Amino acid sequence: MPVELEPKGSQTPRLFTAPPLSLSSAAQETVELAAMAGLNLFPWQQHVLDVGMRERKDGKWSAFEVAVNVPRQNGKGGIIEARELAGLFLLKEHLIVHSAHEFKTSRVAFQRIQSLILGCPDLRKRVKRILNNTTETSITLVTGQSLQFIARSGGSGRGWTGDLNILDEAMALGDDAMGALMPTMSAVENPQLWYLGSAGIGSPSVQLARLRRRALAALEAGEPDPSLAYFEWSVDPHRAECGPGCTEHDGPDDPEAWARSNPSLGYLINHEFVRNERASLGTGGIFERERLGVGDYPSDEADTWQVIGEDAWRALAVPDAVPGGSTDGGAPEPGSVAFAVDAAPERTSAAIAVAGPWRGGTHVEVVEHRAGVGWVIERARELNERWRPRCWVVDAGGPAGSLIEGLAAELGVEIVSPKMREIAQATGQFYDSVADQSLSHRDDAPLATALAGAQKRPLGEAWAWSRRGEGVDISPLVAATFAKWGLGAEVEDDIDPLDNIF
Repeated sequence: MPVELEPKGSQTPRLFTAPPLSLSSAAQETVELAAMAGLNLFPWQQHVLDVGMRERKDGKWSAFEVAVNVPRQNGKGGIIEARELAGLFLLKEHLIVHSAHEFKTSRVAFQRIQSLILGCPDLRKRVKRILNNTTETSITLVTGQSLQFIARSGGSGRGWTGDLNILDEAMALGDDAMGALMPTMSAVENPQLWYLGSAGIGSPSVQLARLRRRALAALEAGEPDPSLAYFEWSVDPHRAECGPGCTEHDGPDDPEAWARSNPSLGYLINHEFVRNERASLGTGGIFERERLGVGDYPSDEADTWQVIGEDAWRALAVPDAVPGGSTDGGAPEPGSVAFAVDAAPERTSAAIAVAGPWRGGTHVEVVEHRAGVGWVIERARELNERWRPRCWVVDAGGPAGSLIEGLAAELGVEIVSPKMREIAQATGQFYDSVADQSLSHRDDAPLATALAGAQKRPLGEAWAWSRRGEGVDISPLVAATFAKWGLGAEVEDDIDPLDNIF
């Protein structure tokens, strides 16, 4: 019986666009120089360099911007090192600026390329000075070329005018950094930007999202972007969310999906590690982002309000509405409202929402939306004492699931957790209540912002709110959706709401 071989990483990206083929490429000499320094590149790394270093007839770079979006630990650092070696020793680029979001990442990159240069006698003898102190980290050649390492988070990149700008950790690259960089490049004769990172992580991934939208637009139009080379190893995000029993490929347990999104699988990364990683990270979406390249990319303002229209939502605003039927602004009748808690995937923020009957319909509002999650249990205790809700709802499989045990202990109540089909039902009920105008809200800013950035994600035959589509914290929307669902959720009959306050 033949042995079934485990698939190796795909050497070609799922998403790819580049300017039309130009006169030549400096990649071959770059690959040879890297090998001389002891850096042997995989075919996919050589392909990126070949496309990214193509030149037009006038000698300028065909691609002004080169973006590589690949899951972690696949070897994007090798591309960076090869490109920087070429800039220093082959292309005579006067200033190369290597930036990362955090300085510790820049320092690691510095140590790697320093080791390559010092380990090669032919390169080492061309070095004039290496600095690695609190004020400067750099490598300077006797011919004047310089490679500087900086951290964007400290604002130290402002004012640098590099012939080559390497923007590592591109998933944490926003408007401030780009606004400081772009104007300085106008004075450079033949500048080039290289962005290297992994899947988008929401709001911080502003620039990466722009590059990706340009690539997708070029692919949809069937015409290459005139100045961007974009490479993305990933799986289709909708197919990656395929649940248990789903027959679609690209799911998180599919080795073929691992291979399509990780070009160095079977080379730098082994299948056993990915299996262990999958088991450890579970079903919260982290594995899909870190290993399958399923990112969370913020949109431009024009792309907002995709699921529920802004006019339809604003029309339901009632500033003086009170959930639970109270007309004097006091606490509602015990058991008449439901609360829910949700958190952002990175646990950077959390929201508490309430829902209750009001004038023949349902009123929802966000009671609290704050940074972090450490405040949630204490605030829930205060709300539970005052409002005496019929239940608290928390998705056990979501980011706030870790709070369930603490909430149950503090509040003395059972926390209701919706099953997958009930999550879809809850989302559908929320959507329908907007359509039939049976929902009211106070036009809370966190809820409106979340709804403006929300997208759909398939969930069986139905759908639920997507945490990945827009880079906006949708925890206020998810909490409001669950709170509304909690009004009809099944709770234990022998629990008296009045008992919850003692």
